[in-house]
Amino acid sequence: MREIVVDTETTGLDPTEGHRIVEIGCVELKHHVPTGRNYQVYINPERDMPEEAERVHGLSSDFLSDKPVFSEIAVDFRDFVADDPVVIHNASFDLKFLNFELGQLEAEPILPEQSVDTLMIARRKYPGAPASLDALCKRFQIDASERTVHGALLDAELLAQVYLELIGGAQPGLSFSDRGEAAAGNGGRKLVARAPRPTPLPSLVTEQEAKAHKEFLDALPVPALWNSGK
Repeated sequence: MREIVVDTETTGLDPTEGHRIVEIGCVELKHHVPTGRNYQVYINPERDMPEEAERVHGLSSDFLSDKPVFSEIAVDFRDFVADDPVVIHNASFDLKFLNFELGQLEAEPILPEQSVDTLMIARRKYPGAPASLDALCKRFQIDASERTVHGALLDAELLAQVYLELIGGAQPGLSFSDRGEAAAGNGGRKLVARAPRPTPLPSLVTEQEAKAHKEFLDALPVPALWNSGK
């Protein structure tokens, strides 16, 4: 199963008021393991950057002035996400912006039923407790020390770890600390040798089934390999 953890940074709170996306970050998971395949892009919003937004993510108008506009990255972004589930913290916010931008280009939207909202999962699992990304990182002892400002790819990587904890706990040895590390070997998982059981489990084969199996083997024109003495 492929899932895409998505985060965006914007110039404000509402695209219908002229606010735009300035960064998209995505982390690919397969069977709840990071593959090391990520997608990140800065976007020229074709407008000014409000001071309060710049304080949140640190992206200035000057920095974004030479970056591609959304129409130039839309196909690559949509191809990366494809039709797989998207994992988003407060999905209604990010989808509102993403689908506004995609709608301007008459491109295929990301459907609400395609999304997994970690904010809703956290609120159901821990009612009344803080459910921001920072609060959940603290709850699960996830290192968010690099998060001095919001960044879409960093936040997506942190959210991926939070998501795995919310749905039952991360794989042993799962690490996002080295970009792309999970793409090699066993996806960042540690293989643990298990000791044999002290008492073997009883056989689930009945005497009748064992007898029928023996009769079948005896009737074969050539002895079964494991009974041939080879």
